[in-house]
Amino acid sequence: MLGLKKNLTLFGFNNLTKSLSFNIYDVCYAETDKDKSEYIEYIDEQYNSERLTEILCKVADIIGAHILNISKQDYDPQGASVNLLIAEGPLHPDEIDETCNQGKLNGLLVHSETVHAHLDKSHITVHTYPEYHPDHAISTFRADIDVSTCGEISPLNALNFLIDSFDSDIITIDYRVRGFTRDVCGKKHFIDHDFKSIQDYIDENTLKKYDAVDINVYQTNTFHTKMMIKDIELQNYLFNLDIDELSPAKRNEIIENLRKEMVEIFSGMNIYEHST
Repeated sequence: MLGLKKNLTLFGFNNLTKSLSFNIYDVCYAETDKDKSEYIEYIDEQYNSERLTEILCKVADIIGAHILNISKQDYDPQGASVNLLIAEGPLHPDEIDETCNQGKLNGLLVHSETVHAHLDKSHITVHTYPEYHPDHAISTFRADIDVSTCGEISPLNALNFLIDSFDSDIITIDYRVRGFTRDVCGKKHFIDHDFKSIQDYIDENTLKKYDAVDINVYQTNTFHTKMMIKDIELQNYLFNLDIDELSPAKRNEIIENLRKEMVEIFSGMNIYEHST
């Protein structure tokens, strides 16, 4: 569990809100209209609400959270959403399994008035957005994930699991600690753990695969990290297509287009010329 080397002696409940939010982008080359449609169908099946619920339940387990309620929805024509309402402190493992399997909470009560007062600040959510350009062969899949906790549990403990749960070409991560808690002497504490960079909490082997930059505002306990995959192994980006079917020139063209798409998403702006 993340925290100060010496625990604070607090007056009442630790009501700091720690929020981890990030977007994960997967980029793919789908050449024909049929390929594009099949790519969307594949993504919708791969990351449907059932699968996403399993991922979020695991996140709750990792950070030591108590699952209070689960809401999930698949959308037409594509995309899915899942929301978990959580509080500090785990349930019995059998209760967690039952909750995650059913997608709802049956007969579980909140026994702490303090926790009950903070339910609106503790949640885990995910929303997915598969999409493709009608005139070009590059398709993208985006997953937006938010893990917001109050108390001593930290969303950072699940960061590596979440990154590993998705195919991630570009990742943008925000971490912010909001509010304050008060020690027994009345002194306010606006953060309860030493923190310099989100990158310090990402597995070293994962970081080696990405170019990463930080934009941090330490005065407001706001931290931002952007990551873009370094190497493109083309076969991993081809949908319904084998690399051996492509000429060297075509391979280079596809890699260039994939990289352009990634650079624009990473930069958050249109850099290259686009047809209207």
